[in-house]
Amino acid sequence: MLQNYFKLEEHGTNIKTEVLAGFTTFLTMAYITIVNPAILQDAGMDFGAVFVATCLAAVFGSLIMGLYANYPIALAPGMGLNAYFTYGVVLGMGYEWQVALGAVFLSAILFIIISILPVREWAINAIPRELKMAISAGIGLFLAIIALQNAGIVAPHEATMITLGDITSWPAILALAGFILMVGLEALGVRGAVILGILATTAVGILLGVSDFQGVIALPPDPSATFLQLDIAGAFQVGLIAIVFTFLFVDLFDTAGTLVGVAHRAGLLDEQGRLPRLRKALLADSTATGVGALLGTSTTTAYVESAAGIKAGGRTGLTAVVVALLFLACLFFAPLAQTVPGYATAPALLFVACLMTRGLTEIDWEDPTVYAPAVITAFAMPATYSIANGIGIGFITYVGIKVISGRWSDCSSAVFLIALLFIVKFAFL
Repeated sequence: MLQNYFKLEEHGTNIKTEVLAGFTTFLTMAYITIVNPAILQDAGMDFGAVFVATCLAAVFGSLIMGLYANYPIALAPGMGLNAYFTYGVVLGMGYEWQVALGAVFLSAILFIIISILPVREWAINAIPRELKMAISAGIGLFLAIIALQNAGIVAPHEATMITLGDITSWPAILALAGFILMVGLEALGVRGAVILGILATTAVGILLGVSDFQGVIALPPDPSATFLQLDIAGAFQVGLIAIVFTFLFVDLFDTAGTLVGVAHRAGLLDEQGRLPRLRKALLADSTATGVGALLGTSTTTAYVESAAGIKAGGRTGLTAVVVALLFLACLFFAPLAQTVPGYATAPALLFVACLMTRGLTEIDWEDPTVYAPAVITAFAMPATYSIANGIGIGFITYVGIKVISGRWSDCSSAVFLIALLFIVKFAFL
C-alpha cells in the first residue's frame, strides 16, 4: 500500500530509507517544540498550551504535505514569524495575543484563496530574487538580536541603545558555550545538533543550579488556554491590515523559497525548473497555518531543515508522515520542554539566524541598485525591531533607486504595488 500510494519505486526510494529520512528531519527541527513556546510565552501565552499547539500544528501540516502533496517536506510553526508575532505585534505594537492569532488566521484564509487562484504563483515570480534573499537574511539578523538579548549578552543602553551585557554571568556563558557546541556538532555532521545543544546546555545549567529540572515524561498539558482563543473580530481593525499582510507576505515567500530550494536539492523539479503539484503544496501550507491559529500558535510553514532528510534519501511524502508521527509522540515530553530555560534556546535562535543570514551571499554585489536596498532591508529589521518595517523600507528604496537610476523597467507591477502599499501604511496607518 505504501509503495503504491507514495510511488516509492518511481522516486527511487524504499520504506526503510523514508523512515530514516523522517527521523533525520525530525531531529533537525525538534527544537521548535521548545523554542516556539518559549517565544510565544513572552507574548503572555501559556507555555504548556503552546507546546501542545506547536506539536499538533506540526503533525497536521506535515501529514497534509505528505499525504496530499506527496513531498518529503515537514511543516511546523515558523521561526521569524513567531518572533514577529511576539516582539513585533504583541510587545511592540501592544495588541493582545488573541488578536494577533486572529490576524494569523485571516492571513491563512487569504493564503488559501491566493493558493487556489493563480495570484500566488504570479506574486512569487514577480518579486525580485534579491529582495527575497534580503528578507530571509533580515529575519535572521532579527532573530540574532533577540537571541543575544535572551542570553544577556547584549543589554539596553541610554546613549548607544544597546551595549555588552554581563558576559561573565552563567546564562551568558552557557548560551555562548551552547552555540559553540551546536555549530561544532553540525560541522561534524551530527544529526540533531541543535536539539542536542539545547539539551546539553540545559543539563549543565541544572547541574550548576542556574535552573531547575521539572521532569521528562507526563501527560500532555491542557491546551484550553490557547485552543480557539483567537480574536478574529479584533483582527479586522484598520491598524492590523499591515500585520495581516506581513504574516501573509513573509509566509508566502518563506514557504516558496523552502519548497523550491528543497525540491531542487531532491531533484524533484521538472525540466523547466518548476515544482510539480505546487498548488497542493501551497494549500497544505496555508491550511496548516489556519489550523495552527485555531490551536493557538503563530504561522505554520515549510521547514528548510527538511533538506537534512532529503540528504538522507527522503523523496516522498512518507518522510513527512514519519515526521508527523514523531511530533505526535512529543506531546508526552512537555515537562522536559518546560525545563529548558531561555539561555538554552538562545543558541538555537542564534544558529538559525546564521543559517538565514547567508541569503546575503547570493546577492549581486557589483550592482548598487541591487545590494543597497537588500542591505537596507536586512539591517532595518533588527534596527527597527520589526520585520514589517524592514520589508517596507526595502521595497520603497528598491523602487526608488531603480527609478532614479533609469532602470524602472527592472521593477514589475507587483513590486510597484507593494511599495505603494507600504508608503500608504507608513503615512496613514
